Amino acid sequence: MTNPFRRRGLQDLSPPAKLAAFGLLLLWAFVVLFPIYWLFVTSFKTPYQVDKGPFYIPFVDFQPTLDAWRYILVELGNDTLRPYRNTVIVGLTSSIIALIMGSAAAYALVRFSYRPRLGVIGLFIGCAAFGFIAAALGAPPLIAFPAAIAVFAILAQTIGRRFRRALGNSDIAFWLISQRILPPIAAVIPLYVLFQQVGLLDSLVALIVTYVAANLPIVVWLMRDFFASLPRELEESAAVDGASVYRIVRSIVLPISVPGLVATFLIVLIFAWNEFLIALVLTSANAQTMPLQVAAQNATRGPQWWAMSVLILIMITPVVVMAILLERYITRGILVGSLKG
Repeated sequence: MTNPFRRRGLQDLSPPAKLAAFGLLLLWAFVVLFPIYWLFVTSFKTPYQVDKGPFYIPFVDFQPTLDAWRYILVELGNDTLRPYRNTVIVGLTSSIIALIMGSAAAYALVRFSYRPRLGVIGLFIGCAAFGFIAAALGAPPLIAFPAAIAVFAILAQTIGRRFRRALGNSDIAFWLISQRILPPIAAVIPLYVLFQQVGLLDSLVALIVTYVAANLPIVVWLMRDFFASLPRELEESAAVDGASVYRIVRSIVLPISVPGLVATFLIVLIFAWNEFLIALVLTSANAQTMPLQVAAQNATRGPQWWAMSVLILIMITPVVVMAILLERYITRGILVGSLKG
């Protein structure tokens, strides 16, 4: 009896089934690629051709022109270069920092056991609140926060041991991942007030810190599954030979984790590269990013689709090129975690 759940290859299909499969793939490729083609074509149209269209094929339906490219790259050269530079700096920096911190946290959650006590966590939150309240009431921050830390250290040593209920690694991982449940609009106003008070509003530092905090749970989520799929025997063998934890991570874990790291980095980079709401609230001119520059083309006379197309093509090209160059790592990184067990 033929197993209906047996994995089947393309060669096992009948000719009509192959034809239908190729037809569906071609249809899906058209759905995916046509918007990019339309952006490319629109970037070579004049405002008149955009309004009187649609025109699909250059040199057949319309005569292409470089007016939109000249307007964006020459006439608005500085206004285009500054947001693009900000996007590159913020996207790469925040993604690298989030990848390093998140990967370290994910590896620790997989390979080490943590049992933080709920009472000690409550003491820390209470002492932190004490420090903020004291600073808000006029106490010097250099005195309020060290005092709060000292109070926490004393309480943790005296009454912290009396608490019995503790959390586990799964609880910590769930808490980290649950931070993505909160919609960004709920946190963006407090972030605005915070960065305004510390003088970092409309700065690249504010965007980098916020993007790292927003993307850190994603890195922990993805890399935790990836590290859990790695064979523990390799690390145990190295430990038996006398290798330290840092040597094991540097010489064994990181080299075989390159596919997962690359795939996670690219996913986080796309999130940071395309982020709009946080950049809209936390920036005005100096730290403006490319998504805001694209939205700014919606002028009083209506959307300038030709200019938007040029900006979007400039914006997505580096990420598309990176995805093409790193495709083999991305595929392996995404599939390794799914093949566990």
